Amino acid sequence: AVVSIYNLQQFRHIGAPGWTLGWTWSEKEVIWSMVGAQTTKQGDCSRFKGNIPHSCEKGPEVVDLLPGTPFNQQIANCCKGGVLSSMVDPENTLSAFQLSVGAAGTSKRTVLLPKNFTLIAPGPGYTCGPAKAVTPTRFITPDGRRVTQALMTWNVTCTYSQFLAHKTPTCCVSLSSFYNHTVTPCPTCSCNCGKYSTQPGRCIKGGSSHSTPKENQSPMVQCTNHMCPVQVHWHLKLDFKDYWSVMITITNFNYHVNYTEWNLVIQNPNFNNLIRTFNSNYKSFTPYGGINDTAVLWGVKKHNDILLQAGRKGFIQSKLIFKKNTGNFTPEKGWAFPRRVYFNGDICVLPRPDAYPWLPPSSHP
Repeated sequence: AVVSIYNLQQFRHIGAPGWTLGWTWSEKEVIWSMVGAQTTKQGDCSRFKGNIPHSCEKGPEVVDLLPGTPFNQQIANCCKGGVLSSMVDPENTLSAFQLSVGAAGTSKRTVLLPKNFTLIAPGPGYTCGPAKAVTPTRFITPDGRRVTQALMTWNVTCTYSQFLAHKTPTCCVSLSSFYNHTVTPCPTCSCNCGKYSTQPGRCIKGGSSHSTPKENQSPMVQCTNHMCPVQVHWHLKLDFKDYWSVMITITNFNYHVNYTEWNLVIQNPNFNNLIRTFNSNYKSFTPYGGINDTAVLWGVKKHNDILLQAGRKGFIQSKLIFKKNTGNFTPEKGWAFPRRVYFNGDICVLPRPDAYPWLPPSSHP
């Protein structure tokens, strides 16, 4: 059997240490061999003599092989360390592996669907539905002259919930502008209660020395008023006759995590007039027909596609240039600031609208 995992999420990728796929066999099935992946446990195979199966677990858990795996252990689209890109990079959204199953029968009547599928990618948050039999997959030979067909094909759909993945938010937004010297900070306790900053082990004071074990993926954030692992700052930078610009700064306050292949989704009514971005890639979305108010930004490969852990280099900046639409442009009442912001698919906490930087009274038309 060939198992294919597709990440169809627009903005959420699966980062290191990668996905873990699990299920429960319906009967006494075993996995004789695998290519492109491996189970984390072999289980009790004492009932077998001679040839020993790869796994005898009733509920096997499968992980991807690492890059550099010998070619005789690979199949197409395997061996990425479990890392899958979001639909921002559609060529790297597929992972696959092959397994040989024993004690399962050889006909549609004897082969039973596995149950209780689970997906850890790499933490909690995913809920998988039951396996459903669908039209068997067809395979076309390279010359296009012959089509073969699988005995059976099953589909399992797993959905993500931010509320299951995280007990608290994971990012917040702060705002500032050229016309107001006041910076609107992230709301206090956006991601955790500020009192934790006074408790030992809850956070780390900025500037203090800290060693980061590579195997530790749990959050250990810098002490701040908002206590968020990630802060997004939106600064309305320049206001010219025909153009205005925004500087976006993403700061990592997490000492245990580098955010690889980060992306930022922003909703703002003026994205229809965006003419250029600096230091990031950009793609627009039109979810409401002709209304273009949503965009995704992500890093440039091998330049800034990794948001490094908290510290001197733990930030990324991107500049956006907009053309003014004289019919509706106004810096009043927060028009130039984002309506919603998502970091790696998780919604960020924004300040209250009445806390946005306002125009000085003398600047109003």
